[in-house]
Amino acid sequence: MKRRVNQAVGRNETRMRSILRRGALTIAVLGAFAAAFVNGMHPKPNASTGLLLVVNKSDRTLSIVDPEAGRQLAAVPVKGITGHEVAASPDGQTAWVPIYGNSGVGLPGTDGRTVSVIDLKSRTVIDSVDLEAPNRPHGAVFGPTDGRLYVTAELTRSIKVIDPTARKLVDSIPTGEPESHMLVISSDGKRAYTSNVGAGTISAINLQHKKLLAVIPVSKVVQRIAITPDDQWVFTADQTKPELAVIDTRTNAVKTRVPLPDVGFGMTPTRDGNFLLIAHPGSDSLSFLDLHSMKVDQVIRVPSSPQEILIRPDNQAAYVSCDESKQIAVINLRSRKIEKLIEVGTGADGLAWASAIHQ
Repeated sequence: MKRRVNQAVGRNETRMRSILRRGALTIAVLGAFAAAFVNGMHPKPNASTGLLLVVNKSDRTLSIVDPEAGRQLAAVPVKGITGHEVAASPDGQTAWVPIYGNSGVGLPGTDGRTVSVIDLKSRTVIDSVDLEAPNRPHGAVFGPTDGRLYVTAELTRSIKVIDPTARKLVDSIPTGEPESHMLVISSDGKRAYTSNVGAGTISAINLQHKKLLAVIPVSKVVQRIAITPDDQWVFTADQTKPELAVIDTRTNAVKTRVPLPDVGFGMTPTRDGNFLLIAHPGSDSLSFLDLHSMKVDQVIRVPSSPQEILIRPDNQAAYVSCDESKQIAVINLRSRKIEKLIEVGTGADGLAWASAIHQ
């Protein structure tokens, strides 16, 4: 009897272990399936995934580009005359295009007063933020710490501050100069710098206290602006001669001036802080400035009339908008050669990268 009982107990334990093993296997399979399903719905982002956004001034559209495939997915009308620049929301869901007007800086024309909000999933304009007065809004940057959108306003000598959740204007910060055109913000979100075109100056601003810290003379005319990842240097190119002004952010003064092969325009540093890439529309070229030696390291040819430069988050490629050629040149930053050309719209200019996190 005792033997039969022990045999029965042994059989029950074997069955129980089998059931437990099958249950654990089922849970593992279901877990893997669920993870695969979730990842399929929301791909895990990496530094090279996302959407490239391009403002086409003449077409009055925003190109939504698949940078991996190298093709335009859609050209969305921005519903205004016309957008020059674009900022992508940190969650990758929306693009924000200031509607500038139908002329160039300081020239007669219409005076824009709105910012178009474009949903990147539906590829439609879903809202328009009124800046409450004619402003000629231009450069747009999301604050790195507060998530607010900062937009330069040329006619009112200010930076307009937008709450992107409420989609409304919430503040205005003076720049102290006319034609405040482009904007950069320090990585801690505490300071802003604007390039003031006709004034030929850079404004340094304390964003927290909404206070103008300094107006830095550079030239008779400036244009674009850039800041290094470590916030040590701000750059702008003299528009009257081939020279780059290097501003020390600790003193808010020009530290040095670097000769360039041609007049510079759009510029941006690589994400490792080693090089500054500078577009030269007059010679259809792109310079690599070594930020350690402060000397131009190399110059390469690009399609006609390069405007703006964007560095991919993984620091492996640069995207250059080429106005007259209606193209984006994709530069391999290791080989420093054009990897591909992407067809977009007429007057390609402003660029932004929309993260794939929530797309």
